[in-house]
Amino acid sequence: MNSKEKITFIVNWIKNYTKSIKSQPVSLVIGVSGGVDSALTSTLCAHSGLKTIAISMPIKQNSSQHELSLRHLDFLKKNFDNVDCKIIELDNIFKTFESTMKDFDSELAFANSRSRLRMVTLYQVAQSHNGIVVGTGNKVEDFGVGFYTKYGDGGVDIAPIADLYKTEVWELGEYLEVDQRIVDAEPTDGLWSDSRTDESQLGASYAELEEAMETGTGPGVEVL
Repeated sequence: MNSKEKITFIVNWIKNYTKSIKSQPVSLVIGVSGGVDSALTSTLCAHSGLKTIAISMPIKQNSSQHELSLRHLDFLKKNFDNVDCKIIELDNIFKTFESTMKDFDSELAFANSRSRLRMVTLYQVAQSHNGIVVGTGNKVEDFGVGFYTKYGDGGVDIAPIADLYKTEVWELGEYLEVDQRIVDAEPTDGLWSDSRTDESQLGASYAELEEAMETGTGPGVEVL
């Protein structure tokens, strides 16, 4: 399928899925991080015509990442009447959590707790608006190598881009005119104070990971 066909397929899939839910009308609730995955997914939701609630949830956020999330919210507001954009500051809640859990200090655990707090926030909003939480995981990270937070960004109701490689996410993002700065930004989960990239944590490039998933060969892949 070309880009237009892929977009039409995913948008129709979202609409058809919501029709199966007894309680109508259904809202789509999605977190916007400033990354290309959430930018593409939220734009696809917006194209469905369904009420979409797009939320930026900064927690100790790198200023450049937060700026990109705000730019994307502006893009959605300007182009789609069915999108409601919100900013929910979670810094103070997370500081209280950190203080309460100071006897269980773990940098990794606190990083994942940021993701889980965002998940809780999305479900609070969703259940108050007869909504479902829309995931932003792609085929490589979430459904290929398992690079996500359990009960965090992995805690969702639907995952519209689950069958897209990262290269396809970039392509469709450009096709839908997502801000080029978001498309070009190095992917990061935004959970660390040093803003480490996804590829540095994965230990391989997306091109290498996609090759391994397609062919079973590539750096670090042993074929038996």
